[in-house]
Amino acid sequence: MQRFAALLDSLSTAPARSAKLRLIGEHLATTPDPDRGLALAALTDGLALPAVKPALIRALVEARVDPVLFRLSHDYVGDLAETVSLLWPAGDPGHHPPTLAEAVAALRGATRASAPAVVSGLLDRLDPSGRFALVKLATGALRVGAGARLARVAFAERFGLEVAEVEEVWHGQEPPYQALFAWAEGRGPRPAPGEGASFRPFMLAHPLEAPEALDLAAHAFEWKWDGIRAQAVSAGGARRLFSRDGNDISAAFPDLVAALPDAPLALDGELLVRGSDGAPAGFHALQQRLNRKAPDARLLREAPVFLRAYDLLAEGGEDLRLLPWEARRARLERVMAALPPDRFDLSPLVAIADHGALAEARARPPHASIEGLMLKRRDSPYVAGRVTGLWWKWKKAPLTADCVLLYAQRGHGKRSSFYSDFTFGAWGPDGTLLPVGKAYFGFTDEELKWLDRWVRDHTVARFGPVREVEKALVLEVAFEGVAPSARHKSGIALRFPRIARIRTDKPAHEADTVAAIAALARP
Repeated sequence: MQRFAALLDSLSTAPARSAKLRLIGEHLATTPDPDRGLALAALTDGLALPAVKPALIRALVEARVDPVLFRLSHDYVGDLAETVSLLWPAGDPGHHPPTLAEAVAALRGATRASAPAVVSGLLDRLDPSGRFALVKLATGALRVGAGARLARVAFAERFGLEVAEVEEVWHGQEPPYQALFAWAEGRGPRPAPGEGASFRPFMLAHPLEAPEALDLAAHAFEWKWDGIRAQAVSAGGARRLFSRDGNDISAAFPDLVAALPDAPLALDGELLVRGSDGAPAGFHALQQRLNRKAPDARLLREAPVFLRAYDLLAEGGEDLRLLPWEARRARLERVMAALPPDRFDLSPLVAIADHGALAEARARPPHASIEGLMLKRRDSPYVAGRVTGLWWKWKKAPLTADCVLLYAQRGHGKRSSFYSDFTFGAWGPDGTLLPVGKAYFGFTDEELKWLDRWVRDHTVARFGPVREVEKALVLEVAFEGVAPSARHKSGIALRFPRIARIRTDKPAHEADTVAAIAALARP
């Protein structure tokens, strides 16, 4: 457990992706089984420990220390695991700390009734660093700047494997991944992808920077829709839906998964919500469905999803990825004709005659749910990752608005001591500032330090972990679109907002109005 704790501690403060990859890779190469496999599972969301919830952790620590002290400390620190690790009374120094395998076995065996005693017993055997790791592990909220795909990339790089190969067999393996490690270390064969519907790594596109240099006749053109990329697979009696990072999201979209055919099939496309007019309803509608492990009947009825298919990766047990795009497209058109049209439709091709028409299509797409254009070489195979020269994406230029900072909240992980989550607003018709969005990236580390100092120096009220600030700082916010929002008093919310610039040169009364921002919503 102590080695895992040291890994989390290092990942929390590692400044760069390369450093995180190195830390994970070294841990996996030097830690014995089964702890290294369980660490990999924890980093890739592969451990389910349902008996432990954050509320249980809070109740346990409040029984050991003064509840007011705990709440004030949690408010200041901003991270539950860190607060508990520092406040929990030291246990018996004679107790040996558990290994990661012992801790996982204890937590897996815990019931709702036994979980308090199990967790308390483990915390008593650990030092502050170990307690931090245990709480992170038990609640499933690692937040150490290392997501599931980064961990898989670290595994592949450390053992000299192709990331695409690892991702293709990943879903057929179970923690602690002994067959996977045996293959990686040359002690065993490559694991089978697993029975049933398996994941195929996505082909990605490079941003297009020089459209005038393209041979247009060699490319096909499609709209880039504003949903989430997804892969729908059926095989061996199983049906699955995967996200772009290879996570199984089938449980969140049972209505689409149920519509997949029995015959073996693998489709690549965009997951969208169908509006009342039959057209995509925009990303704001899809957000209701994201991260819902068990959507209720009302949500399934009010936000029905469908897959707008881009590509055909496999059919009838045949892998089609090495065929040229034109051949795959022809087969895709035939396959789509046999699928339920309310759940699957075909991404239309865009007729582009010259570079002027290309620029016009990118600047003025026919639907608000279009982000830009996809350009695909007609002879391109389907290759995992970003391969230069095969697929391109040319997104619309981002929109910008000048907004006023309203509230700030501390971040998580290495940002837990900084105010880094910022809520901003625009002027409403009655002359008051109304929230239109929240951003927590787009700024440099130096700008973050400056913003943190500004928030602390200009706080006018506190609401738990949130600080209300003087309405004096203007932020230039970049975003991808504007969506209606019942949660915001302004009635709108910005799509993918990020802070583009700190406008200390601009007074707050010159910031944009809600009406002006709403008018930026493209038809």
